[in-house]
Amino acid sequence: MASSMIRVWLPEPDAAELMGGLPDGMVADVWTGDEQLPDSAGAVEVVVLPFGVPPSRMPVLAKLPRLRLIQLMSAGAEHVIPFVPPGVTLCNARGVHDPAVAEWVLAVILAQVRQLPRFLAAQQAGTWDPVRSEPLAGQTVLIVGYGSIGEAVERMLVPFGVTVERIARRARPGVSGLDDLPAALPNADVVILLVPVTPATTGLVDARFLAQMHDHALLVNAARGPVVDTGALLAELRSGRLRAALDVTEPEPLPDGHPLWSAPGLLLTPHVAGAMSTTGPRVMAVVADQLARYAAGEPLLNIVGSQGY
Repeated sequence: MASSMIRVWLPEPDAAELMGGLPDGMVADVWTGDEQLPDSAGAVEVVVLPFGVPPSRMPVLAKLPRLRLIQLMSAGAEHVIPFVPPGVTLCNARGVHDPAVAEWVLAVILAQVRQLPRFLAAQQAGTWDPVRSEPLAGQTVLIVGYGSIGEAVERMLVPFGVTVERIARRARPGVSGLDDLPAALPNADVVILLVPVTPATTGLVDARFLAQMHDHALLVNAARGPVVDTGALLAELRSGRLRAALDVTEPEPLPDGHPLWSAPGLLLTPHVAGAMSTTGPRVMAVVADQLARYAAGEPLLNIVGSQGY
């Protein structure tokens, strides 16, 4: 093989086929994230990081002397940022999971508003338990972390007749900044968390944040577990003042006996908001485009910079 070929590590054996082949000038090996590295560790320039690589394995990235690009298959990058070697570009897969996560958000909001967990429990107990539920129409939904997923969530919610308010790290037309959170929270019936994990968002949803939400409001976390203070949320759930729907938790996965398992008013799913049958092809399309850009020396997309992502 010519030395000028660009070496890339792909996360699974059929990845190249799913992408419709590699760009000219590229050759691939497979690294699934295990301890055994391909023989090309001294030559690899691009690593498409597999899902689920544990933190204990991340230091290997610093041992790849020719590494120039780490391409993620997720939008979240906080688990990789601390391990990116100097001079290496990190890119995420922003936009890939937007439809799936937006559907999950809509599903859990409707489930909580229409009290489906209560009716499921009644069904399992063999109890006829009719009760009136509130409509979603007319409610105010606050999206905290308004990016591409937030836009997808809004598109799905608008037909239900809700009012959508938007918060992002930096204010822009139609979107308020984080400094406006204290004023926005008391008016929100539903608060959706879509922020990435950064020093500014870790523990963002603390006791003070939750206290600013009005009685019976719903907190939806489709971001990351560390964004929410678990103890503070548990206190609100146990009091019955707030409800929640979580796809992510801190810690994760939840250990046996953790109080979140039995917390009242909580709908819990095991980090599956982005898991759909169409996710794989969407991810591979992003990877294929990024590899083509790298091979052609064109600007890369979705670079995770020093200011976050």
